[in-house]
Amino acid sequence: MALGVMLLVGTRKGAFLVESGLERAVWSIRGPLCEGWPVFDVSYDRSVGAILAGTGSPWFGPAVWRSTDLGATWTHSSAGLAYGDDGPRLTRVWNVTAAGGTVYAGVEPAGLFRSADGGQTWEHVAGLRAHPSTPDWQPGNGGLICHTIIADPTDPRHLWVGISAVGVFETRDSGATWATRNRGVRADFLPDPHPEFGQCVHKVAMAAGEPATLYQQNHCGVYRSDDGAATWTEITGQLPSDFGFPIAAHPRDPATAWVVPLNGADKGRFVPQGRPAVWRTRDRGRSWSRLARGLPEHDAYLAVLREAMAVDELEPAGVYIGTSTGQLFGSADEGDTWAPIAEHLPPIASVDAVVVER
Repeated sequence: MALGVMLLVGTRKGAFLVESGLERAVWSIRGPLCEGWPVFDVSYDRSVGAILAGTGSPWFGPAVWRSTDLGATWTHSSAGLAYGDDGPRLTRVWNVTAAGGTVYAGVEPAGLFRSADGGQTWEHVAGLRAHPSTPDWQPGNGGLICHTIIADPTDPRHLWVGISAVGVFETRDSGATWATRNRGVRADFLPDPHPEFGQCVHKVAMAAGEPATLYQQNHCGVYRSDDGAATWTEITGQLPSDFGFPIAAHPRDPATAWVVPLNGADKGRFVPQGRPAVWRTRDRGRSWSRLARGLPEHDAYLAVLREAMAVDELEPAGVYIGTSTGQLFGSADEGDTWAPIAEHLPPIASVDAVVVER
């Protein structure tokens, strides 16, 4: 078998697998998968070679789909994905992340679940919703959702989550207790622009090889933390907007990250002036470069959602974005140049990139 790149794409009408060789020049598409369920996140459990898809059906509720044969066959389960008789009804799984032998699911209404058997059964991590701030949690425009899960590769008990519109939380005891981690992040839409919680975090990424270095795209700017989210420094700099959804980190260089700015929360939430671009920093956010060669040059009023940017592990790294209007673009040179991969998919919610044996 040969190595190849597989893009795991979640859309409103199922998952798609988009495949190429290591040259990343010619792509094929399989799908829709997961029986056409709305898919909000697709990720890869490298420890067992399983594809995981977080879904939510208006008829069947939330579930996590799983394939152990690169998408040829699928199973799904919602066993345990519930808050109990006295809790709110779960509607969607927004994030599925495998780490340290455990699979985590971030859900709506915001909360965290974990599975010790690869996603067959689920247990509520009740400590997060037991935080004293919970009665005051408010939804963002997309709902009250737990959409980011980051595990410390050096300590399986150490996690961060991002909740819209509540902020970042951290646990060091496997989820028994949690602390807010939003110091330095603006919430311009609140009377107090620097509250303990209430910030609308959009996405968080960990720097390669530096678990204490985190990058955050927020409703109100782009930030970096050098102390494990205890404090944040704004690095929006010369970006054309402080509003956007995705942020992705380089697989080897902790100083490199990518964002896709949009024109603002109250201005349509599309790329500025209808001219798509990915912006890259090579110096931890001190400066940014606009990368648009090969992307549409005008009249492209699209958006890239929080899970819809991915980076592969090749050299040079490949970068991929999926749009709200169903286009999938890729760069095989870390963003310097771009090319369309697919143009007529359903609206894209998520993209992940993995190197697999095909």
